[in-house]
Formats: sequence, structure tokens, C-alpha cells
Amino acid sequence: MEADKIKESIKRAAQDLFRKFGYHKTSVNEIAKRAKIAKATIYKYFNSKEEVLHVLLMDYIQVSVDELIANTNELDEESHLSNLIMKTCRLSYTVCNEFIGWDFIRESTNSQEFLKNLSNELEELLVHSFTQGVGAQPGQNYQQRIRFLIKCSKNIVFSFAFTSVSDSDVRKNFVSFQKEILPYLVKAAIQV
Repeated sequence: MEADKIKESIKRAAQDLFRKFGYHKTSVNEIAKRAKIAKATIYKYFNSKEEVLHVLLMDYIQVSVDELIANTNELDEESHLSNLIMKTCRLSYTVCNEFIGWDFIRESTNSQEFLKNLSNELEELLVHSFTQGVGAQPGQNYQQRIRFLIKCSKNIVFSFAFTSVSDSDVRKNFVSFQKEILPYLVKAAIQV
């Protein structure tokens, strides 16, 4: 049980620091200090700072996806898919904004590979959750629709990281995506 407490302490400390300073500007020393443990103890539970981030993100995403699915109750398929995708896009953006930090995304040599892996894991988690969860439409066709929408949407949302300069830009991008792109993506997905 002690090991679980230490691991949770590391995760809480890292989460606080990543949100406050961003991933790139947070050191393993700072995480250890905040968690009140030795730096070497972190490496007993995690192979790297990137792994700490990955575990945090997957925990956060799983809880968020569970809440997202639980709060889905649209009647028609078009509204259902549109709302799932917008919520998913906001979740993706929140992950980038609050945990990783735009500096890391724009400047780190590892960020492209990290985001690609995270994006693929997020896609699999979402497809599985949306096709197995409450309110899911049965059948292979629904899974294909969800996968198509998630693939298209995640690429658009992750591009926000590289094109947005301010929060105002991000809001404009989301509004533009919701009004000008998403309806066509949903209509195309329904045709599948």
C-alpha cells in the first residue's frame, strides 16, 4: 500500500507543477521536492518524466471520457456524434493546454512523436469507450463512424497547438471548426 501512496504523491506533484509551469519547464527535481521524496524514488516508479506525464494524461483522459459518455443523451445520431466530437476536441485541447504546455509542443524535438503516440492512444481509448459505453450505437458501422470522426478531429485540434497564438485564436478555431467543418464531417460519417 505504501508504494501506491508514493506513486500517487508523485503524480499529484507532477500534475500541479505541469499545470502551473508546463511540462517543459518542470524538472524531476521539482517533482521530487513537491512530493517530498528523493529524486531517485521517482525513477523507482517511472522510467522518465515523460512517462509520469503519460500516466497522468491517460488517467485524466479516462476519467474525462467516462464523464463524457455518462453525460451523452442526444436523440438523433447527428447531434450525438457532433457533441461527442466537440467534447473530445475540448478534452484534447485541455490536455495540451493544462498538462503539456504549448512551449513543449512547439519547441521540443520529442513533442511530435509524443503527441502522435498520445493521439493514437487517445483515439483507441475513445473508440473503445464510445462503442462500448452507455448510449453507444451497436454495430461495426458506428465504430467506423466514430473512428473517422476522431481521426479527422484530432488532427485538426492538435493543429491548434501550432497555429494559435492566443486563447482568442483558440476560441475562434473551435467556433470555426464547430460551425464550418464538423457538420460536414458528421454528414460524411453518417454516410459510411
